Amino acid sequence: MSLTDLKTIVAEPWSDWALIDCGDGRKYERYGPITVVRPEPQAMWAPARDDWSPHATFMPGSDEEGGGRWVRHRDVPRDWPLGRDGVCFHASLTPFRHLGFFPDMAPQWDWMRGKIAQTGEDDAEVMNLFGYTGVGTLLMSEAGARMVHVDASKKSVEGGRSNAQLSGLAERPIRWIVDDAAKFAAREVRRGRRYDGILLDPPKFGRGPEGEVWRLEEHLAPLLADCRKLLDADSRFLVLTVYAVRMSALSIGELLRQLTAELGGTVECGEMAIREEARGLLLPTAIFARWSNS
Repeated sequence: MSLTDLKTIVAEPWSDWALIDCGDGRKYERYGPITVVRPEPQAMWAPARDDWSPHATFMPGSDEEGGGRWVRHRDVPRDWPLGRDGVCFHASLTPFRHLGFFPDMAPQWDWMRGKIAQTGEDDAEVMNLFGYTGVGTLLMSEAGARMVHVDASKKSVEGGRSNAQLSGLAERPIRWIVDDAAKFAAREVRRGRRYDGILLDPPKFGRGPEGEVWRLEEHLAPLLADCRKLLDADSRFLVLTVYAVRMSALSIGELLRQLTAELGGTVECGEMAIREEARGLLLPTAIFARWSNS
């Protein structure tokens, strides 16, 4: 396909999550029994409703790196369980304004699970870089993949292990690794490893466990080049999602298309969005590029 044919991938509401309403630079969401309001600059229109009554609201600070705090209007537990497709995981009010996972990733999870199913049960090996609390890792594991989960945060990896226990997947073949994603991928290249699939969900800025600095615009291209070396013509997919940066879906799509040209297959790129319950409108959240061998 031509990369000018941009694709929009939409996360629809499910039983444990929904975008209830959005507008005036905010969004009103439901996470199981808890409702929250968070800043959302993309919601430039007026909200559909004027009766928002959340359990908690995130009040942003003046810090461009994401400062702010939660204001609780009613009691909110420290964490509570949610689920999707047979996998359970904890939600919580984190200091970073999100709730411990990213619901707009749901269509990407579904797409990768479909690719894993094509390889045969327990046959695919998939690496999740910047894996955070492991919801994507567990959904792919539940679909039959052997997983390598990498995140620089020990706390996030511990959260992933806890979610695996909650899901009854603690005995699945998952390697939980605390490491800098770029360093780990480079070592895997030197080891001559290959993967059937790779998921990357990098932050705009971050630090590794030994203080390594990650800057998306500077470090994404070399990391993707290493990831390409971990794939071959029999590999199934590579998915890249990018949030909160001044970057075009066409730019990351072209980068991925050039890197995977010798593998054949298909590269798609475009926007990710979530559907609002009140009116059905789409709220954009991120850009993505993904390669598949079919």
